[in-house]
Amino acid sequence: MPIAPPAPDASPTPALGPNRRAARIARRLAAEAGRLGVGVRRGGEGPLIVDCGHRHRGGLEAGLRLAQASLGGLAEVALVPMPEGPLPWGVTVRTAWPVAACLGCQYAGWSFESADGPLLGSGPARTLARPDPVADEFAPREREGEAVLVVEGPVPPPAALAREAAGACGVAPDRLALLHAPTGSLAGAVQVAARALECAMARLRGLGFDPRLVREGAALAGLAAPHPDPVAAMGRSNDAILYGARVHLWTEAPQEEARRLAEALPSCRSPEWGRPFAEAFAAAGGAFASIEPGLFAPALVRVTALGTGRSFESGRTLPVRLRAAAGLG
Repeated sequence: MPIAPPAPDASPTPALGPNRRAARIARRLAAEAGRLGVGVRRGGEGPLIVDCGHRHRGGLEAGLRLAQASLGGLAEVALVPMPEGPLPWGVTVRTAWPVAACLGCQYAGWSFESADGPLLGSGPARTLARPDPVADEFAPREREGEAVLVVEGPVPPPAALAREAAGACGVAPDRLALLHAPTGSLAGAVQVAARALECAMARLRGLGFDPRLVREGAALAGLAAPHPDPVAAMGRSNDAILYGARVHLWTEAPQEEARRLAEALPSCRSPEWGRPFAEAFAAAGGAFASIEPGLFAPALVRVTALGTGRSFESGRTLPVRLRAAAGLG
């Protein structure tokens, strides 16, 4: 599929201030730490560190705020009942800035090393550090005086990580907010479910479609049951997206491009479709880059061509994988 040119009448992106937006979310989260079950640490001139699920219990509300911060405050995130299926609750994301929110901020392309293995970094700090090609291409180019980083991994981030991140962002350590949670916590499960739209936006690039042609996006993904084992938790949360998530994209692309995108995007187009994600991860030696890329996509896709009003949809769910993600099978 060729990359279509940007719409000629597309208006320039205004200053969005994702780090400023996310910093407000982080400060409110810290201010309500007792009610939300999170831990807050700030020493001297150091960063604001909010533990949403490692040594503190965190919870669903902490996860919603974690996801909002990861999206740079550019999207609405909510917990809603699922209309059907074995996962009774889901997470919705909707945004008028899908490129900046999903690819510029939320995309987990920043990897940090720790004694216990790599930790994944996301959030609007990526717009400042630009640590990967996706951030360099799609993150808003704004110089903000503070930075917000979300870290996912089995252990709390070491002190050196905060110093490294602040330096890469070009901010003083006390202007960095670092929010963290393991995938196997309630907050971690919520923030992964909130990645269904980002999953679709990232997949567009591999299909040769310019993500900047997507005007708005919305997604719904089931909330997987937490699991104490990090790989099992990751498998459940990803299965909930690959085998059950719904994504709707509104695009400025020509109608035929919108039709082809809707046909090509769902995860069922992957030759690996049907395989538990944890199994695919193990077979790839724990390397995300070695997993067949078409599997990283939502289950059901609808694409609306704004120029003509036509919508196209395709994909399918896999209930057996959703039952496993719910801890029922």
